[in-house]
Parts: sequence; structure tokens; C-alpha cells
Amino acid sequence: MAATARTPAPALTRRRVLAMLGVAAAGGSGLTGCTADEAPRWSGPDASRAPSGSSLSITAPAADAIDVPAGTEITFTASGVAAPEVTLKDSSGRSVPGAMHPDGAGWLPEKALEFGQRYTATVTGAGDDGAALTATAAFTTMQKPDKVVSFVSFLPDDAVVGVGMPLIFRLSRAIEKEHRAAAQRRLLVRTEPAQEGIWTWYSDTELHWRPREYWQAESKIFVDVRVGGLPLGGGFFGKRDSTLQCSIGPSLTMTIDDAASPKVMKVVKDGAVVRRIPVSLGRPGMPSSSGTAVVIEKLAKTVFDTMDNPNPANRYRLDIEYAQRTTWGGEFIHAAPWSVQDQGKRNVSHGCVNVSVADAKWLFQNTLIGSPLTIKGTGRRLQRGNGWTDFDMPWDEYVKGSAIPYRPRPSAAPSGVGPSAGTPAS
Repeated sequence: MAATARTPAPALTRRRVLAMLGVAAAGGSGLTGCTADEAPRWSGPDASRAPSGSSLSITAPAADAIDVPAGTEITFTASGVAAPEVTLKDSSGRSVPGAMHPDGAGWLPEKALEFGQRYTATVTGAGDDGAALTATAAFTTMQKPDKVVSFVSFLPDDAVVGVGMPLIFRLSRAIEKEHRAAAQRRLLVRTEPAQEGIWTWYSDTELHWRPREYWQAESKIFVDVRVGGLPLGGGFFGKRDSTLQCSIGPSLTMTIDDAASPKVMKVVKDGAVVRRIPVSLGRPGMPSSSGTAVVIEKLAKTVFDTMDNPNPANRYRLDIEYAQRTTWGGEFIHAAPWSVQDQGKRNVSHGCVNVSVADAKWLFQNTLIGSPLTIKGTGRRLQRGNGWTDFDMPWDEYVKGSAIPYRPRPSAAPSGVGPSAGTPAS
């Protein structure tokens, strides 16, 4: 059997680098390999005189296949073929737009194909003697499925978020492990400027993407969710394609070291310390959580009500201003005029970060959902999943949650260039 050929990789233009980054696998226009029982088929102008050493074959969908998923890709093998190109036409002869997936493993239509329709895929290229080669395969897509899985972004379009905000997609149904790589591979992330990052399975029904370091300020993000008609196991298919466009605001981080004196929150904006805020953390027996969390909710006015607490000493009902939630367990940054005398000196709260009204208001006006808070030195460790704790995990641990093995970017490559997180292992 002829060996699988790969087209020479094009130059790394800025546009190509952006397309490479953030997807489940890294760019290139390489082609899929053939298996031992897939002999290449010559389908050029004269099948009886195939050029020596050149072959071209569509491997999927198979010729005359029926019930083909609407989320299918066109895959092919080539040997001794220069610059193979793929075209796909519907039954009316209209061209279907698409391009090679950034990992080079298949040609992907721009959107899911229509259900119950016939299409013809054609791959063309020049053989090693310059003769034109052509491979074709007509196929029919499946009928619209009844069992579907939705992928829904937590963020709305045009949201502006903090530098610690992960991209979050929630699924309407758990995806079994053997189908996760296929799903993850269809969530394509482009960032400007380019930043290395990866998807991780936060749970069976939730996918998160974060860059290796905090987002660069003012980054632009585009996510192309190409799961419509994609088989996801158990007879389920992706419900539809979708997109997300959002951006990152100014760089703002908050840090607190409980061992320091005085006890302060250091606020750094765009690389400069802009405020040192006296704080009071959780008192002994109710310590604040040490680790890196992010703001997950902002409430200008709210009520803290713990009257159902089994411990009478921890029952209270208080009107609260400028509350910023950092954990699902109930830790907030908020105004606490009753503890101003303790702020900067001792810990008296029930686990929250107490600050003055003036500081709470200023902070509320400057943070975004996703602005990170790092606390060190307390007697409690932040639990994974108690909030959006993506940046509390070391990168080497975070990548283990990807269903596609991670390949580090070459150390010699400039920032944002080279294999993106999640490139399949060879």
C-alpha cells in the first residue's frame, strides 16, 4: 500500500496562527492515514493508467454511503500528490464552503450539512508526473435525529470579562469518555492576540477553556462550535452549530497574604499596584479559602441570611452592599462597616473578605466577572469546583483534563506560535 502523503505545511501567517490556537488539535494541512484494509483507489481521468507512485482516495464518507451524519468530515489519503483540494457540492450543484480542520485530519464544512440530502465530495490534485488526479464520493446524509445534545455557552455574545475567566460550555447530556475527543475537537477557539490554551472536561457535562497564563488584556475571542450532527454516542448527535464572541477587559488581579502585616488586598491593574485595601478574613474555625478563585457574581445590594444554620452562633441576617461572590460555598468580597476596626489587623469574618464601604464600592466599580482573587496563608484550601477554580490548578494538571493529549509548544517558538494545546499525540 502506498504511504500516506502530507502536503508541505504553509507558512505560519498571523491568520493561520490564530486559527491554530485554542482548538482541540493544532494546524496544518496534513492528511489522514489509511489503514491496512484501505487500498488507495485511482479515480483519475484514466483509471487504467494511474501515474506511477501517485494515488488519491476519499476514505470517508464511503461512495454511495447513506445515513451519513450531518456533522461528517471529508477525509482522504494521498501519495505523490501535490496540493490536494477538496470541494463539496449539494444535489443542486451548489458548492458547500469549508476548509481543512486545523489538525489536518479532515475537511470540515463551515456548518452542519442538511439532513436527508445527497452530496458529492471531490478531491483533486496533481500527480508526481503533473497529471491531474480526481477522487469522488457521493453520499446521503441521515434524517434529522430525535436524540440530541445541546452545547450552551455560559457567556453571552459580546460579554467583557476578567483575565481569569474561563470559557464555559455546558452540555445537556453527559458525554462518555470515548466520544469526548470528537466533541472537544469541534470547539474551535481563535484568540487575538494568539494565546496558548486548552479545553478541559470540568465535569461530564461541562467543558472549560483557559489560556496557559491569565488572558492578555483586551483580548478578542471567537469560538466556533461545530457540533451540529456530530455523533456523540448512545444514538445522540450534536443539536446544532453555534458561535461565541467575547472579549477581555483590562488586566486586574487581587491578592491577599494572610501572614502579612498589615492584612491588605493588593490590587494590580495593567501591571501597576493601584490600591492596597485593608481586609479582615475568616476568623479561626471559619477560615477563608486559600487559592485562586475569580469573581463569579456581583450584587450591589443583597441580603445574607443564615438563619437556618444549625449552629446558633452562626445565624444572622444582614443587608450587604457591593458583594462579589468568589465561591459557590458562600465566600464573598463585600462591604463590612461593622469590622472596619479589625480590617488590616485581625480576622473576624465568617469566611468572607471584609472591606470598608468605600473600598468595596471602588473595587465593585473596577472588577469584572472573571477577575481573579488569590488568597494565601489561611487554614483552608480552596476546593476544586468551588467556583471557577481553573487558574487554581497548575498547567501540568489542567491539561490532564483534555480528552486530546497535550503537546507543549516548542520552547524556541515565540509566544502564541507553534502547536496549540491539545494536539493529538503521534
